[in-house]
Amino acid sequence: MIIDKIALILAIVGGLNWGSIGIFGFDLVAFAFGGSDSAISRVVYTLVGLAAVWCISLLFRDRDTADEKA
Repeated sequence: MIIDKIALILAIVGGLNWGSIGIFGFDLVAFAFGGSDSAISRVVYTLVGLAAVWCISLLFRDRDTADEKA
């Protein structure tokens, strides 16, 4: 499903952002969108969080059923 791929991409972006915060102390999303308190940054953080929640469902899906739909 396309929503699964979008969710995975957003979760990867979030993971890379947290990695850059942990390793370098640099928040890429905040830098790109005008600070962590800007509306756009908050939307991106929210979308990444929702994508992570969606990705939880990927853990519990039947693999054969997902492969047949693709």
